[in-house]
Amino acid sequence: MNTATKLLLPLSLAAALAACSQQAPAPAETTPAPAAPVAEAPAAPEVAAIAVASGTYKLDPTHTDVLAQWNHMSFSNPTAHFGTVDGTLVYNADDVTQSSVEVTLPLSGLNSFTAAFDEHLRSADFFDAAKFPVATFKSTKVEAAGTNKLTVTGDLTIKDITKPVVLDVTVNGAGEHPMAKVPAVGFDATTTIKRTDFGVGAYVPNVSDEVQLRITTEATQAPAETAAE
Repeated sequence: MNTATKLLLPLSLAAALAACSQQAPAPAETTPAPAAPVAEAPAAPEVAAIAVASGTYKLDPTHTDVLAQWNHMSFSNPTAHFGTVDGTLVYNADDVTQSSVEVTLPLSGLNSFTAAFDEHLRSADFFDAAKFPVATFKSTKVEAAGTNKLTVTGDLTIKDITKPVVLDVTVNGAGEHPMAKVPAVGFDATTTIKRTDFGVGAYVPNVSDEVQLRITTEATQAPAETAAE
């Protein structure tokens, strides 16, 4: 090895070591992008209040349905209808708390759409309709519960046993009936009762004690009352 090579070799080695010892520059800090603003959900449109004319209304049995539904052994949820309904509604638009309703449900019209089951429901196992031919409801308190909503508390009587129940009521519509040409109003209502409270507790708990009631009805004022207003 000549003298020049001997001198260059240490210099080359020192340069290589110096290059390896240099650290890579730290990456530049980045500013996070601002979060996109969260869009607010549009406000729900206000529901217009339905104006119900004060007066006495007769329930229309053709367009009134009282539907009971229960659970059968966790397998199905059958229903039964309470036939022809007779009832009167008094509505006070100035003070809804002065309103009232009375309804009679003839058990002879109880209909599950199965004739044999209808007979069983009307038997002494359940409603004993021969001895107790009707069920009745008579309101004891009516309260406003929001726009087009009412809470109606009353006494339900089945098999001569009376218990308080509370109906959650929605006003569906009101105005002049297009055919009868008299003031009319329509409601939906729901509640849940325990049938054992009324002596109709056969097969509990395999068949549910709780029964859901769903009601829809139309009612119209008598022409004579309308003429007198």
